[in-house]
Amino acid sequence: MSESIHKTRSWHQQKRSLINKLATWGIGLGGLGVIFAILLIFFYLLWVVMPIFEPAEVKPLQQFELHDYSAGKQPDVYLSVDESGQMGLRISKEGSIQFFEMSDGRPVLSENLDLPEYSSILQVVELGGADNILALAMDNSWVMFVGIRYRVTFEGDQRKLIPELSFPFGEEAIELPNINSLVKFAAARDDDQLTLAALDSDGQLLLQQYEVEDGDELAEPEAESLLDVSINARYLLLDPSGKWLYLADQQGQLLFYDVSDLEDVQQIDQMLLVKPEHKLVQLKMLLGGISLIAIDDQGQVRQWSRQRDDKNQYHMVNVRGFDSHANIIALLPEYRRKGLVMLDQAGELIIYHTTAERLILQKTILPDVKVADISLSARADRLLIESTKGRLYTFSIKNEHPEISWHSLWEKVVYEGYTEPKYIWQSSSADNDFEPKLSLTPLAFGTLKAAFYAMLVAAPLAIMGAIYTAYFMAPRMRVWVKPSIEIMEALPTVILGFLAGLWFAPVVELHLLAIISLMLVLPAGLLLFAWIWINLPTRIRRLCPEGWQAALLAPVVVFLVWLSFALAPEIEDLLFGGDLVIWLKHELGIGYDQRNALVVGIAMGLAVIPTIFSITEDAIFSVPRHLSNGSLALGATPWQTLIRVVLLTASPGIFSAVMIGFGRAVGETMIVLMATGNTPIMDMSIFEGMRTLSANIAVELPESEVASSHYRVLFLAALVLFLVTFLFNTLAEVVRQRLRNRYGNL
Repeated sequence: MSESIHKTRSWHQQKRSLINKLATWGIGLGGLGVIFAILLIFFYLLWVVMPIFEPAEVKPLQQFELHDYSAGKQPDVYLSVDESGQMGLRISKEGSIQFFEMSDGRPVLSENLDLPEYSSILQVVELGGADNILALAMDNSWVMFVGIRYRVTFEGDQRKLIPELSFPFGEEAIELPNINSLVKFAAARDDDQLTLAALDSDGQLLLQQYEVEDGDELAEPEAESLLDVSINARYLLLDPSGKWLYLADQQGQLLFYDVSDLEDVQQIDQMLLVKPEHKLVQLKMLLGGISLIAIDDQGQVRQWSRQRDDKNQYHMVNVRGFDSHANIIALLPEYRRKGLVMLDQAGELIIYHTTAERLILQKTILPDVKVADISLSARADRLLIESTKGRLYTFSIKNEHPEISWHSLWEKVVYEGYTEPKYIWQSSSADNDFEPKLSLTPLAFGTLKAAFYAMLVAAPLAIMGAIYTAYFMAPRMRVWVKPSIEIMEALPTVILGFLAGLWFAPVVELHLLAIISLMLVLPAGLLLFAWIWINLPTRIRRLCPEGWQAALLAPVVVFLVWLSFALAPEIEDLLFGGDLVIWLKHELGIGYDQRNALVVGIAMGLAVIPTIFSITEDAIFSVPRHLSNGSLALGATPWQTLIRVVLLTASPGIFSAVMIGFGRAVGETMIVLMATGNTPIMDMSIFEGMRTLSANIAVELPESEVASSHYRVLFLAALVLFLVTFLFNTLAEVVRQRLRNRYGNL
């Protein structure tokens, strides 16, 4: 019998041991799985973000001579590369147009333009558009317009380009009147308006505007103006809209004109682009036409932007620059970004991005070659250089994310059109000339602002409620109250955000004074009721069982809320002219956005309260009874026992509750997305909105182009959010462990 019992016990012990081992292994594997999942998320975010920090590269591809090129007989005036970097284009002064393969210089198409007699091309100006229209200005004051298009075909699996020429405004050249010997030419097309600017050797500036449509020959100009220029201009630039004209001489003297109305041309500004002792050697217009890039003979590169002053007058302002310490012979602004590609006399290639204020690349690529012309593809990934001996060199450029730098992400930046440095997030625009504004600072600020106001609402209510529920409330009442608050956590945050944005935000705006006064009336009213209750006769107070006093506060709270809303309109009429929102704007200069931090704080506070309340209540309720009983037995009051014994013992759990609630507030998405104005501004006002990192990711990631700078910056924002949350949780665990070590032995 005893042997059978022994075997049964042995079997149960083995079973229990097996279950313990399985549980240990299961819990261990589960923990490792969680750690692995977190690491996987971290390394995936890092993998997407890392290309941002890869350095730019330039590599030589091919060098060749054009098959039908005769050195010295037909020098070129224009060199270009198609968008894909597959085909090159060369236009000579005599009007010869040559298309050739970028791989070996093999000719694809060759055409000779029918130029007017005794004419040679002086300058080629790009007008852009679907047909990539080029304006060919000739030395004897004639202008011809040619369209360049590449048609894509496929022969099997091989992609093939077929170049095509067109004449969008007719095959005949037009003559510019009142121009003796053309020196400089500029042109711009904005929708159906074509603006031409021509400067002759006598200082006469001719301006013409045409109403144009593709396929129609140019008729008489709609407007025309002839001006005398006071400087010996060497540079003539016209912005893409055709409204702003710039003239500059070799000494760097700039004349800035408003030519939107040719009947009333106005000189806006006159200034010096370089230091008096320096010479201007390069002047080009940055993408969009708002900024000029000026380079002097000492290699100083400066960006001058068109800005408005306090009187709504335009001026050119020097916003940034850098010293290359090189003799720059070629300057190429990028076609689609605010980047610059420069080549110096020693064959050194310099790439710089203006917004990021970042020197991206500086490398010698052609040390012993004299450069005649240079061209950059539209994607800025192919470079074509022609030497004075007629040899062509091709290079590939890897520079995917030049607009990203520590400066552009976290510091104030002077953006085009802004008079001072600002933190701005604006990732897209309807204009292709848009300057990306990818500052994460306002998003990080908005995240902390939303979390701060949410915790300002949630932490006091949740902690105080948990203290009362765990320490003072009757057990039967606690059974109902605690689950009721905890079940609030199951409410989807999208519902809270929906209600906050569409219902609660208009209510707050309409009853702003009542909401603000409620924050004062409610605590004062409850304290008054508590004082009255304490001073009531003992026989009346004993009618309410111990621990059920909180039930008496429910009608008091309802009455105080009603009182605040009932008295607010009268007070608002008496003190604030009937509308507190308008009074704040006019009297104090405080703006009011309907979906603001106040709405978010209350709505997100309701979402965070259950988390903080539940953990805090469990921590306080779990304090051993012998500690509180011993304190009471030694003569301490219940409040003294609570403050000096119970709260200290439960402090690790309370601190964990607050930090978990803060982490929940930092990562909250739907409430801040729906209950704020979703504007990335940096304003601590409780009446202004914000945009958080998580909300920004939710809004913009589905619309971003995969692997673009915008896409990777959004992942960088996610990585920042991940690291900040991890840092706060780690810090919280360190503090919690120290509190546990200090008070765990009470």
